[in-house]
Amino acid sequence: MSILPAHRLDLAGHRRRCGVVPWIAYHDDDGRDRLIEAVELAGLRGRGGAGFPTAVKLRAARARRSIVVANGCEGDPLSHKDAALLALSPHLVLDGLQLAAHAIGAGEAVLCLHAAGPVLPSVAAALAERDDRVPVRIAEVPRRYVASEESALVHYLTSGDARPLGKVPRPAERGVRGRPTLVDNVETLAQLALVILRGPHHYRAERTDLVTVTGAVRRPGVVEVPPGASLAAVLAAAGGERGPVQAVLTGGYGGTWTADLTLGVTGIPAVYALPAGACGLAYTAEVLAFLAAESAGQCGPCVFGLPAIAADFAELLRGGASTARLARRIPLLTGRGACAHPDGAARLAGSALQTFETDVRAHLAGGRCRVLEGVA
Repeated sequence: MSILPAHRLDLAGHRRRCGVVPWIAYHDDDGRDRLIEAVELAGLRGRGGAGFPTAVKLRAARARRSIVVANGCEGDPLSHKDAALLALSPHLVLDGLQLAAHAIGAGEAVLCLHAAGPVLPSVAAALAERDDRVPVRIAEVPRRYVASEESALVHYLTSGDARPLGKVPRPAERGVRGRPTLVDNVETLAQLALVILRGPHHYRAERTDLVTVTGAVRRPGVVEVPPGASLAAVLAAAGGERGPVQAVLTGGYGGTWTADLTLGVTGIPAVYALPAGACGLAYTAEVLAFLAAESAGQCGPCVFGLPAIAADFAELLRGGASTARLARRIPLLTGRGACAHPDGAARLAGSALQTFETDVRAHLAGGRCRVLEGVA
């Protein structure tokens, strides 16, 4: 059974398709242990990009007065899987949210969505159908790239300021309003629900993951693939290539360029297929300019580093000798910000210089690469 149904399911339709959560098996503290053990046995990892073991996060946040936060904000423009899930199967997410709250002993649950986003009506309608053990409220978060980062959500729910707090303390230690907090991506919660509804062994045998595929494919959109599927298999699930593809960007705007389609999807589950008739350096320059504009503006790597490498890429496109500066600057961005925003930009920039090395030389030689030679 696929994660995404063909059309939106109300509560009755969801239960006909997926079943009812067997709460009686997890009603006490021993049941909570069994719940987390089932998640561990299933091998579930986070689907927001980091891939951290979900069972470890559940154990870390298990405490009195804990809070569970479902992250349904997709800040990366290349990712649409969470929106598809919330639009078509909101009750699967809400089942997972309730299970996560039960596992950690939370008495409060928050579902974070983009302010005025298109999935709000679907989620609101789903909540109106339910009478859950733990009340769920919707928090509308500003539509900014870094606003959906884990610590930024904690900061927003505490103070109304959607900027990252830093890497320590972790939300499980000190989260929303100082309370232990579990922050999980909505697909992770949907997968958690499937672990309990199907059982961990059955789940492992049939599991699929959601990946957004855009660019030079015949059917761009959200596809379901087995865990660890190659990039070639992901493109095939989207109808195959629509003409020659010179490289793919895996992991969203903070991801990695590669021409090796035998590799798997890394980072955010999003894949962009760059057609042969496009300039990868020009695409990267546009993304870097976007990332520079979307920073929280509170750390040196973002305030100074991101605009600098974005300007260096723009100069490279014009034939300027900026590669030496990029070689010095890119390593300085990594590991120094309050969040991983500058790390992603550095990863993107570095991989572009390697993957499109031939085009780098062409731009340096004459200001135009082979792709742009025919552009007026």
